[in-house]
Amino acid sequence: MRHSVPHFVRAAVAFAAVAAFSGAAQAQTVLKMQATWPASLTLYENFLYFADRINKVSGGSFKIETMPAGQVVPAFEVLDATHKKVLDGSHAWSGYWVGKNKTAILCTGGPGGTFGMDMIDALGWMHHGGGIELANEFFQKELKLNVHWIPILPSGPQAFGWFKRPIKNLADFKGMKCRQTGMAAEVWQRMGMTTVNMPGGEIIPSAQRGVIDCAEWVGGVEDLRLGFQNVWKYHYTPGVHENVTIGEVLVNGDVWKALPAQQQEAIRSAATETFLRWWVKWQKQNAEAIEEMRTKHGTVILRTPPDILIAFLKAWDEIAAEESAKNPFFKKVLDSQRAYAAKVVPAKRFMYPPYSFAANYYWAEAKPEVKGGKAPAKSEKK
Repeated sequence: MRHSVPHFVRAAVAFAAVAAFSGAAQAQTVLKMQATWPASLTLYENFLYFADRINKVSGGSFKIETMPAGQVVPAFEVLDATHKKVLDGSHAWSGYWVGKNKTAILCTGGPGGTFGMDMIDALGWMHHGGGIELANEFFQKELKLNVHWIPILPSGPQAFGWFKRPIKNLADFKGMKCRQTGMAAEVWQRMGMTTVNMPGGEIIPSAQRGVIDCAEWVGGVEDLRLGFQNVWKYHYTPGVHENVTIGEVLVNGDVWKALPAQQQEAIRSAATETFLRWWVKWQKQNAEAIEEMRTKHGTVILRTPPDILIAFLKAWDEIAAEESAKNPFFKKVLDSQRAYAAKVVPAKRFMYPPYSFAANYYWAEAKPEVKGGKAPAKSEKK
């Protein structure tokens, strides 16, 4: 005797089949990306946040498999690995690619304060002043690399750095051997510093062996996590070598073109959200790290001597002019930045009170003194 299957059972079976098919389809898009950072750093957490947002906004149909520096290729080889599709993408910083073409440093914002722009101004130039388009033109047409470039990581303004002894003026660091990177290293060399480039994970071991006398990394919580406070006690801030430095997500060009428009937009949107959400969290982490350095580790945190900052700006302007004279694309990007800054910086200076105005009213600035390697315990009212 034949029994008919109830309609609701047939419907349930059909729904389960569709759901199973959809679940299989959701797992199909997985991009494998590697960072230039160790997994222990906040910079890598920026990468993780990005991957998490991609996964959640897509309902699990689009995933980024994140890998720390060295898991597939060495840290400084992720660009070429992305181009060759050894990796689907990478999380990096364009300053590492200046050996290919010095225009790369301008894709980070660039040294020297970027004509007075702060981080939000620099991001404005990228999104509304043609910066993102210029960066992609640079990588794809000037370097002939099959990659797509997107800004994601606001890791500035960065500190001047850590030193084995106090620095009073420009003459004090001449002859010292310091870890520096990007095009800023060239500026420091012109100012008399001997520089060594190395990934972040190699800095502390080199310092412990006495290979270097000083080092620049990032500042705040990043430096605390690397352990600078266990090697050197003198930490100077601010710096103008990476005032608005911005990191990137790179996606292999063929991989990017093969993604549906919706997934491309998911990457752009997740990168922008990551930029903002990670940035505001990072500011609080930096404040907590500075407090810990001073109170727990006895770090002496000092103002960078103004003559060093001014000398850096002058040296950078000279080098930028020299590079512009022989590198048309460098000049094209630098001129674009200057034109954007010429609009927003004077207007912002007019509209915004100086940060120190209300800050000093409510929070009188401490006057640090170098006494026995300890910072003062209390602020002094001005």
